[in-house]
Amino acid sequence: MTSNSEVLVVVRASPGRRVLGVGALALLGLLAVYVAMARPPGALLWQMFLVVIGGLALWMADAMRRATALAVELTREGLRTSDGEMIARLEDIDSLDRGIFAFKPSNGFLIKLKQKAPARWRPGLWWRMGKRVGIGGVTPGAQSRAMADIVTALIRGDIELD
Repeated sequence: MTSNSEVLVVVRASPGRRVLGVGALALLGLLAVYVAMARPPGALLWQMFLVVIGGLALWMADAMRRATALAVELTREGLRTSDGEMIARLEDIDSLDRGIFAFKPSNGFLIKLKQKAPARWRPGLWWRMGKRVGIGGVTPGAQSRAMADIVTALIRGDIELD
């Protein structure tokens, strides 16, 4: 018999993709701020725009850095982050889509929930909006595929975890 908190499979950001994603956002932010200060455009409005875009990109880089330090875990209860935040309970999952035309994160999959859940976003790892949850981003495709296969089998009833 397994406990409800036993981790069945984990999806975590790969170090190379994590560095590339955070680095690209940080570089964009630094370049925008540099251009705004070192070679300011003629209009003050454009300079302010560049500073705001640069600040947002730097904020996003930090948000991605913090989010991708965590992992997504599948337990008997559902999908959660490694710090314990519940993403989606198994009984709330209606279907799973990892098709080529699904609106899903890179190297990931899309879950459709039975009812709406509060919006949440962890850049590079997962997001939730309305009845949809996207898992993936800077994660390895093999880990995401394994998790998607197990979730699909669990919601179909092909596997029971008693």
